[in-house]
Amino acid sequence: MKTDENTHNIDILGDDHIGTSSDTPMRPDAFKLSADEKIDLIKDDVRHILETLGLDLNDDSLKGTPLRVAKMFVKEIFGGLSPDKKPNASTFDNKYKYGEMLVEKNITLYSTCEHHLLPIVGRAHVAYISNGTVVGLSKMNRIVDYYAKRPQVQERLTIQIVKELQKVLGTEDVACVIDAKHLCVNSRGIRDIESSTVTAEFGGVFKDAANRREFLDYIKLDTQF
Repeated sequence: MKTDENTHNIDILGDDHIGTSSDTPMRPDAFKLSADEKIDLIKDDVRHILETLGLDLNDDSLKGTPLRVAKMFVKEIFGGLSPDKKPNASTFDNKYKYGEMLVEKNITLYSTCEHHLLPIVGRAHVAYISNGTVVGLSKMNRIVDYYAKRPQVQERLTIQIVKELQKVLGTEDVACVIDAKHLCVNSRGIRDIESSTVTAEFGGVFKDAANRREFLDYIKLDTQF
């Protein structure tokens, strides 16, 4: 088989972790097709992959797999690619004048590594200090979920969550820490089932060591009920 230059470069990089920008790389025509049109095309592609692997798609267990996978890609695990799915994060005046740090910890996170399309599973911890505006707690979870539902790099995901909350709240004083397992490391390649990856993004006052330390101390609190 002839190896083109692009394939050669990918082989050289191997499993190295590659990052580009803090924006998800999207083509200009990313939303030209409807969700149903994308599902129809992806279904055929999945069928081709499975048949190439030698599987018999006439089997009762497999014949519905191409459609199931296509729907899952478009409507579930990659649903965060669609601007229509972006959560409407309503804000409110901070009428009770709460001026300390607000931390939402242990937000369950499911994402997909864009290098091998394998799961990323972990927890996100988010904090902000109000400058007069607050956001509903569940909206913080929804923002994490929205940006996680894309082919992702964990560093980019961490930055995107902080940037979105900074925009919603109108303040730079936002922080996020993510601790997650990557199945591209845990289940293939080196197959290290114990390792996890921690990333952090600190904005505004969270760049100050004391505020950063306070946030990290809150994350360590035992709040199991």
